[in-house]
Amino acid sequence: MDKPWLIRTYAGHSSAKKSNELYLKNLSKGQTGISVAFDLPTQTGYDSDHILSKGEVGKVGVPISHIGDMRSLFNQIPLDKMNTSMTINATAAWLLSLYIAVADEQGIERSKLRGTTQNDVLKEYLSRGTYILPPDPSLRIISDVITFTFKEMPNWNPINVCPYHLVEVGATPEQELAFGLSIAVAYLDKVQSSKTLTDEEFENVVGRISFFVNSGIKFITEMCKMRAFVSLWDRITKERYKVKDAKNRRFRYGMQVNSLGLTEQQPENNVYRILIEMLGVVLSKDARARAVQLPAWNEAMGLPRPWDQQWSLRLQQIVAFETDLLHFEDIFNGSKVVDEKVKALEEAAYEEFNHILSIGGAVKAVESGYLKQELVNSQKERLRKINSKEQIVVGVNDFIETEESPLTSSDGGIETIDPKIESEQVNAIQQWRKNRDQGAADKALKDLIDAANNGSNMMEPSIAAAKAGVTTGEWSAVLRDVFGEFKAPTGISNIQPTNNDDYSAIRKRVENISDKIGRRIKFLVGKPGLDGHSSGAEQIAVSASDCGMDVLYEGIRLTPEQIVKSSVEEDVHIIGLSILSGSHVQLVGEIMNEMKKNKIDDIPVIVGGIIPTEDEKLLINNGVEAVYTPKNYQLKDIMSDIVGIVEKRVS
Repeated sequence: MDKPWLIRTYAGHSSAKKSNELYLKNLSKGQTGISVAFDLPTQTGYDSDHILSKGEVGKVGVPISHIGDMRSLFNQIPLDKMNTSMTINATAAWLLSLYIAVADEQGIERSKLRGTTQNDVLKEYLSRGTYILPPDPSLRIISDVITFTFKEMPNWNPINVCPYHLVEVGATPEQELAFGLSIAVAYLDKVQSSKTLTDEEFENVVGRISFFVNSGIKFITEMCKMRAFVSLWDRITKERYKVKDAKNRRFRYGMQVNSLGLTEQQPENNVYRILIEMLGVVLSKDARARAVQLPAWNEAMGLPRPWDQQWSLRLQQIVAFETDLLHFEDIFNGSKVVDEKVKALEEAAYEEFNHILSIGGAVKAVESGYLKQELVNSQKERLRKINSKEQIVVGVNDFIETEESPLTSSDGGIETIDPKIESEQVNAIQQWRKNRDQGAADKALKDLIDAANNGSNMMEPSIAAAKAGVTTGEWSAVLRDVFGEFKAPTGISNIQPTNNDDYSAIRKRVENISDKIGRRIKFLVGKPGLDGHSSGAEQIAVSASDCGMDVLYEGIRLTPEQIVKSSVEEDVHIIGLSILSGSHVQLVGEIMNEMKKNKIDDIPVIVGGIIPTEDEKLLINNGVEAVYTPKNYQLKDIMSDIVGIVEKRVS
């Protein structure tokens, strides 16, 4: 019988103390590893008391501002006996430094630490938006982490290349393969070019690279995609890097099922989706995931409760321990259907992979906007198929008759975060700064600046900074000062409007209203706060452009003041806000107040995101014109609403 995969849930919220309690509870229920979710300020390098952190503290993960928070997060959890995965990218080197500093305090040898830092910044420019620095210095820091962990932490996976998130913004299976592999090559090329390792050492580094992939609902395609990943990675590492040992060419991956496919409508159906999608990565022994984490059935509605996470945990355990799945060899070997599908995926993906290399590799493809534009186009096509019913989503565009679910009737079916958490965290970090040895913190930051400037490895100075009480925001600010910040392409600037017949009637209305007001309807699409999930905003912007509107979209990470300032300067007719982090009530409230100050509160505001029903009512009562959640999948209807709202204001 084979050993089961690492069984995890992706978890963390509100505070380090409460997240620690959740981890201990999940471990007692049979979870075999920890997967840490960090809040957006931590992911983007801001302390909890920074202006951009307002409304975001503890919402989508745990806030970690300093070594005290990390101590609290892993209280009573022996780090030498735990396999810890951290979904962290731009600040991965820093969070790993904090983790190592705590292990050092516990007297644990670094060589005994096991786990993974996601540390895949390139995909952040394309999907989640939690980047900080430009690509080149970002890759240097990643290279530093890889080199450091190879020498100090041989059981640690220093990078988890994550095409999973590319699927969340529209990537097809072929694009997930090609884009993910080209990004992995970019990181390895950077390490190889640094000449800090011998050829033999570099070969072993290749063997420590892991992946985090997405498994969707098309079971056969997804299972074959995993086999294609295995085959292509073996080929690339053998041909490009001359890796001789087959173990070092092995495609090592963890997975989460496709959260993009979870529905707000009839959410109980998500349990079946999650099971089918999990089977895509565990049934094929020759391409089986090494670690699996499943979302909860209600994640399209909000933050899951402990019971919801337990349900997902039990699903894994039933498949691993009750079935005979782990007793047999690969049941798909010799299947003509599987072999043909794997070959087709490989050929299409390898062609795109080589195209990316021909235009300068993944970094150039990110900087030029090519990859982002391709993903926006793919997402646009996916939504078109759903809207036209070419792709059936049960409970969404077909089979929509339903009974009321008892799973959501008592408390709305989701976990809620106490608003006091943010103020408590803000007070705590301010107290932390007062109580630390400021001289030691200043010296540690100076040493980090020196390392950043002179090209030496930044990991040991970062660990020293962690021990000196430096905060996440201070560590990031130093690197921002040295390397500058990066603003990724939006992916919509080169998208040509399509003459979609579905929009013809709406285009006529837009023309009529534009003639009446003497210029085109101007629609500002804004992403306030730190939420970098921009796919929804991009699709709204693209659709509005297709309808003939003049669209203003400036990308992610905007303050309320910046959004209002642009609205005044551009004289917009309607404002659309996209927020998926759970901070909608606070951020929208601040924008509405700022609009009053600037005397533009007559401009209608609409809001989209993962917004519970109670919050939807609250937003409407506070003056928001309309609220759209995942259940509003018909872009045509949303566009018609937008035009109607403007029409009412100008008539």
